[in-house]
Amino acid sequence: MSPSPRARRLSLAAVPFAAAALAAPLLATAPASAAPVPAEDAVAKYAALGDSFTSGVGIPDQVDAECGRSDRNYPTLVSADLAPGSFTDLSCGGATTEHMTEPQGSNPPQFDALEQDTDLVTLQVGGNDMGFADIVTRCAVLGAFDPNGQPCKASFTSGDSDELQERIEETAPKIDGVLEGIAERSPDARVLLLGYPVIMPDDGSNCHGTVPIAAGDAPWLRDSQKSLNDMLAERAQAHGAEYVDTYTGSVGHDLCQPEDVRWMEPLNAVDAAPVHPNAAGHEAMAGAVLGTASAAPAGRL
Repeated sequence: MSPSPRARRLSLAAVPFAAAALAAPLLATAPASAAPVPAEDAVAKYAALGDSFTSGVGIPDQVDAECGRSDRNYPTLVSADLAPGSFTDLSCGGATTEHMTEPQGSNPPQFDALEQDTDLVTLQVGGNDMGFADIVTRCAVLGAFDPNGQPCKASFTSGDSDELQERIEETAPKIDGVLEGIAERSPDARVLLLGYPVIMPDDGSNCHGTVPIAAGDAPWLRDSQKSLNDMLAERAQAHGAEYVDTYTGSVGHDLCQPEDVRWMEPLNAVDAAPVHPNAAGHEAMAGAVLGTASAAPAGRL
């Protein structure tokens, strides 16, 4: 199947937003290709770990139906650009941090992708540990009946407590465990921990006719996602990994945007799973990874 018009319109080069310039906006024009990794830093073994935001669920062509893994997901695009000596992608839809060491159906433990001499690892996990699917489902159902209120926020909060914030805090030590496990198995690997790209509009608005999220819930969900990404960035820094910001550059490409603009699909998804990145979104995330990979790691000259 040939790439969609949307995918053809966006190249990897259009989104090289590096971690070294997290707050910089995407440029309207960009170099013909992402900055190449210097030869002395060429990647020998690249391992990709993650959940459905990594696997590319629903994006044609699917090369692993059980895991929803696409041949156009961002790890495959990164591998095509870096041309490592070997590339292993064990990302799988629905994966949690437990699936780094435990099998998930026919998919082996994702840590099986790691070897002693693996020198690049990308990781994107944590959303399912805090119940991403449950949150989306509950908010959509409640929002359908109270479009102008904040019914989902009310259902997750009580007094001064916020269940989503508590879930994020509970997920943090699990991320610690994953990063520690990678360091044990691949001690010399450069580890890039990706955050999650924009889902709902960054300005706090909603598009109830497309996705039934209530007006009052939209900014709360946005803030919860930012809190999750902040936690991931903190855990990366604490473990000597590098955080890849996929959110900043994706602002304006949320699921409320038209088909030729959005990088995140709404409920009536086209060539991707609902509330997941589409092919253009994966190209954007690949650009973020390549931008980070082309820069010298912190502490290196």
